[in-house]
Amino acid sequence: MAEVSLHNVSKKFGKTQAVVDVDLTVPDGAFVVLLGPTGAGKTTTLRLIAGLEKPDTGDIHIGGASVNGLTPAQRDVAMVFQQYSLYPHLTVRDNLAFPLRSPILKTPEDEIARKVQDVAEVLHIPHKLDNKATELSGGEMQRVSIGRALVRDPSIYLMDEPLSSLDAKLRADLRVELKRIHAELNATLLYVTHDQIEAMTMASHVGVLDEGRLVQFGSPREIYENPKTAYVAARLGQPRINLLPVGVLEAPAPAGATTMGLRPENIRQGDGHDATVTRVEHLGDQTRLHLKLGSHDVITLTDPHSSLNPGETVQIAAQNPIFFDTDGNRVA
Repeated sequence: MAEVSLHNVSKKFGKTQAVVDVDLTVPDGAFVVLLGPTGAGKTTTLRLIAGLEKPDTGDIHIGGASVNGLTPAQRDVAMVFQQYSLYPHLTVRDNLAFPLRSPILKTPEDEIARKVQDVAEVLHIPHKLDNKATELSGGEMQRVSIGRALVRDPSIYLMDEPLSSLDAKLRADLRVELKRIHAELNATLLYVTHDQIEAMTMASHVGVLDEGRLVQFGSPREIYENPKTAYVAARLGQPRINLLPVGVLEAPAPAGATTMGLRPENIRQGDGHDATVTRVEHLGDQTRLHLKLGSHDVITLTDPHSSLNPGETVQIAAQNPIFFDTDGNRVA
């Protein structure tokens, strides 16, 4: 495994600035998630590291060495795409072995057989090795797709939203599997997603991208509790943070603050301002309460066994709010 670093990396496609002056270090052995909406520059960043795109400016280092002039094959990276990209006419065994049979790697067949078996064990699919790819479920196909990267033993694994096409249960199952695989292999992994749950549950570090810029980098807990901007605050948290004008709820605001950020779990019920219940979502382990506070929509959490109904009135107050200025920058 190896540390990966980007220094002032930028990339433009026509008039679109996809990546802007990105400085990023992926520590050796870390599980780093790049988080942001469509168009934030996540996939372009992966492709720049892989060598599938060339930066307009800046340097990319893998294991301390510059790779700007190297081809994708020379960079010792393995990439997992959103689509499975398996060969349907081949068995699982041959799909897993395919990268190792590259003329560049020249891997002996006995070593290929060993690595394929080892990766199949890690992925819990040894009983599927002789199945054709077309005989697999969606989750099994994605495991094979990930396995084709794992057999390579590269310096870094690059994963571009590999779980986004799966159903909710499979996504949850494979999140656990990926975290386990990362721990077992002590791999360096850079993972792209727009799904905040994937970021919170899998990452050792999260980088939040906004229109090609890396706006904050740190642990999931650090970014959740201490976002630098309102944009970052809205990227993590389910339900998302409430952003309200200062003064809507009584809370001492610092100079320059125009917006108060209030996590759903930081809204106290039973005193304060009247709010009208508009919707109640019972989700088993929690109940989300949708409220109307004047002209503002607010979401908070309440007792899972709450008997509140739409139209009823509750009292709410703020605790531990965070504040932002007119540009969305944190002021307290």
